[in-house]
Amino acid sequence: MTEHTIADASTLSGWRKSSHSGNESGSCVEVLGGHRSGVPVRDSKNPHGPALVIPTASWSTFVTSVKGGTFPG
Repeated sequence: MTEHTIADASTLSGWRKSSHSGNESGSCVEVLGGHRSGVPVRDSKNPHGPALVIPTASWSTFVTSVKGGTFPG
């Protein structure tokens, strides 16, 4: 079974902040590409906290839907 969380996300390097996250201290999401199990996602305000690992195909569908305007703002 594939692990769906990473207990301490700071153990991984190469995180990048979402282009939709602001420079303020508000809601910031970071993602990590190239992970073996999918796409890890974490809260940038809590770098030592957990990361949720989303299957690559599901992440691609989500990103395509967001870019296509499927989710209202």
